[in-house]
Amino acid sequence: MGTGSGRGPGWAERTFGESAEELARLIPAGLVRAHDRARSAHEGVRTQTLEAYGHGLYAAQFEELAVSLSVLPRAVQVRLQGRTFMVLDGHVIYPFRYAKKNVPVTAARLPRATGFRAELLRRHGPEPMQQALDLGLDEPEEPDPRSDLALLPPDTRVVIVAYACSMTEGVIRIEWGSAELRTEDRYLLWHHHEPLALPSR
Repeated sequence: MGTGSGRGPGWAERTFGESAEELARLIPAGLVRAHDRARSAHEGVRTQTLEAYGHGLYAAQFEELAVSLSVLPRAVQVRLQGRTFMVLDGHVIYPFRYAKKNVPVTAARLPRATGFRAELLRRHGPEPMQQALDLGLDEPEEPDPRSDLALLPPDTRVVIVAYACSMTEGVIRIEWGSAELRTEDRYLLWHHHEPLALPSR
């Protein structure tokens, strides 16, 4: 992950410093292993639907990234919503399968505008590009964070690892970066995103 011809460091280097290059290798390998496990689960239960694959991939992505990134000396684990998340240099790594085919990461949106994932992005995502309109009205107090989110220091930032993946094609595309959740819908508004190279199979 060089800086290119005379340019300054990219987003990943600015975010993770000397760990960026190793993260860029470990994360894709972990997601490929998660896909392999989920596909094996589907083949094992032989259902006509892809439930086993989808649920298996969701669980395995966290487990495989925890195994992969635990080799980094500054990486720490935190349990959120019954899953092990990895935190490195004040950044929590959040894997997110946004598509089943090769579409741009800018098309990514959350399944729901509420719940843990949405709250995580709202509380620990980047500062919004567009500030909320101040009409001079009294705003209701913000609800207390879910007990799990209270485990993260307030200055922790989310790094989204967004990937397209299907049972038949495997991991197709991976990008990582920072994004805010748009207030009017479920789409992610990316501040920075960079591709991650897929490991050779």
